[in-house]
Order: sequence, then C-alpha cells, then structure tokens
Amino acid sequence: MQVVVAYDICDNRRRARIFKTMKGYGRRVQYSVFECGLDSARLQKMLTEVRKQMKVSEDSLRVYLLCAECCGKAIIEGISPPFGTPECFIA
Repeated sequence: MQVVVAYDICDNRRRARIFKTMKGYGRRVQYSVFECGLDSARLQKMLTEVRKQMKVSEDSLRVYLLCAECCGKAIIEGISPPFGTPECFIA
C-alpha cells in the first residue's frame, strides 16, 4: 500500500532520529514528509519505531493510507518523480 507520512517534531534531536528511521521506509518528498510503499507488517514496524522516539505531549505524526486510484490522481508539480514510482518502494 502507498502511505504518506508527515510529522512535526519539536525537538531537533528527536526529529533527526525520526528522519533517520523514516529514510529506511520511504522517499523523502518534503522536509518532514515521506512517501512509502509498505505492506501491513512494515507499516506496523515503522509506526512502532517512530512512536518510541516521539514525545506525544509535544510531537505529532500523521499517516495517510492511499488506494491505487488516489495515487493515480495525485497532482505533482516540479522535478519530483511521480507518486508510487519504484524509488519509494522498500524491498
């Protein structure tokens, strides 16, 4: 499934750790936004890892699950590869 993950982390150290974690799951498309191709098990693993690093009283995480039809309707401008290209899939 295609997933968009966006986060807002107040502390620089926590943000750096979460960024490092997210690099292993998908492609960074904005400063704190990643596009990921994940199956259910990898999604749960990613959520577990990120949640351990967050401080829920200060930080936020949003995960949007997108169907194939929604991905096909994405509007992307500029030099970024289209959503769902192989670069965002993790083997």
